[in-house]
Order: sequence, then structure tokens, then C-alpha cells
Amino acid sequence: MLNKLKNETSPYLLQHADNPVEWYPWGDEAFEKARAENKPVFLSVGYSTCHWCHVMAHESFENPAIAKYLNENYVSVKVDREERPDIDQTYMRFCQAVTGSGGWPMSIFMLPDKRPFFAGTYYPPHQFLHIVQALKSSWKTDFGMILESARQIESLVRRIFTDNPASSCNDNNEHQLIIDAVRSFRQTFDKEYGGFGSAPKFPSPHNLLFLIGNAPDMAEKTLLQMYKGGIHDHIGGGFSRYSTDHKWLVPHFEKMLYDNALMAMAYTMAYSRTDKPVYKSAVSGIFSYLFNEMRSPEGCFYAAQDADSDGIEGKYYVFTTDEIKSVLGEVRGADFCSYYDITRQGNWEGKSIPNLIRHDDPDTSAFDNEKAELRNYRKQRASLHKDKKLLTGWNALTAASLAFAGRVFDCKKYIDSAEKIADFTEDKLRRGDTLFSGITSGRIISPGFLDDYAFYIFSLIQLYKTSGKEKYYDKAITLLIKTMHDFEDKENGGFFFSGIENETLISPVKETHDGALPSGNSVMTYNLLFFADKAITPEIDDCLRRHIRFMNSAASRNPAGHGFHLFSLFPTKKIICHNGSCRQTDENIL
Repeated sequence: MLNKLKNETSPYLLQHADNPVEWYPWGDEAFEKARAENKPVFLSVGYSTCHWCHVMAHESFENPAIAKYLNENYVSVKVDREERPDIDQTYMRFCQAVTGSGGWPMSIFMLPDKRPFFAGTYYPPHQFLHIVQALKSSWKTDFGMILESARQIESLVRRIFTDNPASSCNDNNEHQLIIDAVRSFRQTFDKEYGGFGSAPKFPSPHNLLFLIGNAPDMAEKTLLQMYKGGIHDHIGGGFSRYSTDHKWLVPHFEKMLYDNALMAMAYTMAYSRTDKPVYKSAVSGIFSYLFNEMRSPEGCFYAAQDADSDGIEGKYYVFTTDEIKSVLGEVRGADFCSYYDITRQGNWEGKSIPNLIRHDDPDTSAFDNEKAELRNYRKQRASLHKDKKLLTGWNALTAASLAFAGRVFDCKKYIDSAEKIADFTEDKLRRGDTLFSGITSGRIISPGFLDDYAFYIFSLIQLYKTSGKEKYYDKAITLLIKTMHDFEDKENGGFFFSGIENETLISPVKETHDGALPSGNSVMTYNLLFFADKAITPEIDDCLRRHIRFMNSAASRNPAGHGFHLFSLFPTKKIICHNGSCRQTDENIL
């Protein structure tokens, strides 16, 4: 039996089309049903390559008893966060306000008017059933408590996220913000293995771009250790989403397009500063991975690859010594295992994740032939689900990274690939001045959000700087003015995530903080600054003043959380800060 998701094109929604839960896609039909039947709405947000989304689906959404209870007492709605990042960001704020953290799958319980009254993420089945039963009981016997919970959550979110303290900001505090950001990063820096904080560790390459110019010791240590670790796919190239341990050994094995685009950008920047072969090798491996495994026939790149094969996380990526020797032979196999830490006892769940953590100065060309043989072997051994959405913003970041790398390495292949992405975007994802957020199975998803516009303008700037072609310059200006008109908060500065062509949700989101991706507002700092000194229009200068004031104020509360904004503030010169003192470096070529 198929539910209401059967006619969707999102890979994530289609994964749930045969669940016994009577899922609805986000839309009027679901909320009208909830109002008519006086039922709470259960909103579940995730994406198709999310490991814990798979786990909760198998444990709870495929469970007949849990499904029966949901169907009788709730209206259940599924959302693909990659298709509707506006819904994801809006309700993630509620989740973070209530629980202090967020993640996927995100579980939101709300009124038919879309106001949430309870929020969380993954729940094991017994706990999930208890929650849905308890909340439904309160709905029947103490509806006033439900309404009060919704009111308190709304008030908490407004207090945490929607203040506008720009009036208290000093316009000239950029140098101090950089000093404070570097100090904050240094306080949590892992001197032995690089990265920041304890496990799990995220690459956050946009922060490394900032640190390459301002604290290169931390940036280079982190880039080298990530290259050596298991988070780096030494067989096929590219990087996983994050490391579950502090050594970068055991990744969460899913691979995201945006991570790899930004990682290539950071490694390219590091190479441009140092000429170290290890950084060039990382970039080459990332783009080889994208070209070989993620490129669509149109020349764009798919969104993500799953962590799981045959329902087992990491199965595709790990090896035993016997497997290696069966492919490479006894002698070559033994040498390969010794070099890449593949042992009989294994380094993860009885098997081995290839890594170079023990090597101080890894040979970037070692075992190239052997790695090619192992790539072919593992493709035959297991397969990975691939989310084939073509997302505008993520492809724009990839185009920007390719254009930048093409400029640094003088590589026509990279530049041509970046131009193909731009051509596809112009042909399929833009109508007049309106940009769309992506395509799934040939269907346009929705009008673009701030990130789509900001990232695509950024990519056009990189293409212009690389190729010198005026068409990219002109397209970028046109879309910049469109973004200012559709998304800017002219009263307080900054840009809303949703524009005038997007659906109006219960709470407007204006994100400044850099998370897994740099925020659209951070990237708009770069975009506005690029054009502001070219005397194009006073409108851009006025917008820039409002924007910098707003963003500096946001950054003053958490400088390390606004790394790409701070990176963007000095597009031609960088300030190196150490122990409270600063000095200028050479030109930054990005």
C-alpha cells in the first residue's frame, strides 16, 4: 500500500511512500485535514542519505502498531530538508530552543495552524510511542497546556533568534572581531589532531578559509590531519560529512556535495599559500570523486551519497586484510595494508578504515595503481544510494570551487566544469530574474531561497575572476539587485532566508551563523563587498552599510560562528592574529 507520498519526486519522500504511516507531503491538504478532524500534526524532517533517518524509519515508521496509532490520532507530514530548507530552518530553531540541540530526523509536534508545541530529533521506538501517546492524551484532556507550550516555545524562539541588536554595533570593530574569533578557535583547538572541540568533529571548511589567512597554524594542522584520517576516502577521494572520533579516523560515512565543494576550496586556498603537494592531492581527489561518482549527464552534481550499503553503515568503505590481498596479491596487499593501517583486528568494528594517521608526511602518490584496483573492487562488492537531486546552491558552491581551483592550478577541465554548471543553471533553473532551488527527476522544486541566490552570485564572481568573461559579471549584478529587493530586511539590515516569492511560514528566519555551510548572509558579505567598490549604484553601497552593521553585531556575540563573514570582510588583505597582535599578509586570491 502506498501513502500520499507516492506521487512525489523527492528521493527521501519516495523512501517513505510505502510506509504504513499515512504520510502527507507538506501542503494545505494535510493542515486542512488536521483542522477538520481536530488532530495534532506530526512533522518529520530528514533527507535520503541520513543514517538516523533510516534507523527511525525502520524502527518506528515501518512498525505497524506505531503507524496505526499515528494514523488514528495524528496527521503525519514528511519533508525533505534539502527540497524545503525554509521549513527545516524554521522548525530547527524551535527544536534547538526546546532541546538545546538539533539534528535529523527532526520530529516536531504542532497545532493545525503550524505552531509547534513539542520538538525533538531521533527517538527509539519505545520512547517515540510513549511520546505520541502522552501528547495525544494531553491534547484530549489538557488542551490549554498544549496551547501554553506553543506560546512559550514561540516566545523562546523570538527571544533567542529574532532580536536585532545592530543599533549597538560599532562600525569599526572588524579587527577586534577577527582577534576574538581567532582566540575562540584557539581555545578549543586540538593541538595533536587538529580540528576544534571533542568528538564529533566537523570539517567546517569555511572556517578554515578564515583561519588560513588569520591563524595558518591551526588551519594547516587541521587540513593535514583530515587528509590523513579516515574521514578522507583514500580509495575513491572526497570526504565524509564528519568524524565520530577526535582523531578523524571513524567518519559518519555519508558524503555531501557541499562538504566536498567547500573542502576543495579550503585545500586550494592552502595550496595557494604554501605550494604543499598534499593540498593539491586533496583537491585532485575530491574532484576526481565528484567527476567519477556524482556528476549528472547535464554536467551538474548530485546532492549526496548514503552512509549505508545493504542497511549497514560504512560497509562500502571498510576492508579486511584478506580482501586486500585477494585483490592486490600477497606482497602488494601486505604492503598496502601496512601503509594504510589495515590490520587483522581492524580499527572499527572488526574491519579497517584506510588511513594515514601514523604518517607524519604521507606520500601523496603512493599506491595509485592499487587504489584504482580497490575502487573497482568495492564498486562490485557493494553499492551506495545516491540522492540525485540537482540543488542550485550546492552546485553553485561546487562551481565556485572549481573556478577557483581552475585559476590556482591552471586547469581547464575544472574551469569548463564550472561553466557547465552555470550554463545549466541559466538554462534550467532561472526564468528571467527568478532563480529556482533545484530539480528532482525533471521537476523544478521551488523558487530559490537566499542561499541559492547568494551561492550562485558567489560562483558567478569566481567564474568572472577566473575567465574574465563579462557575462558572469553582468549576471551577478542582476541577481544581486534581485536579492536585495526580494530578501533584504531594509529596516534592520541582513537578508531573510525566504524571499517574496517563497511560502510565508510562521516565523521569518534571518540566519547569520555559519553551520555546515556558510550562511547566505555571510556569503552576501563577500558578494556585496566585491561590487561595492566598483561604483555601480548607490543602492549597493547603502545595502552594504546596513548589512555589515547587522552582521558585525551578530558576529560580536559569537565571532567564531561567523568565520566566512569575517573572511569576506578583507577580500584583498588578510590580518594574521596571534596572542592579541595582528599583521597584514599578502593578497587573498579567492
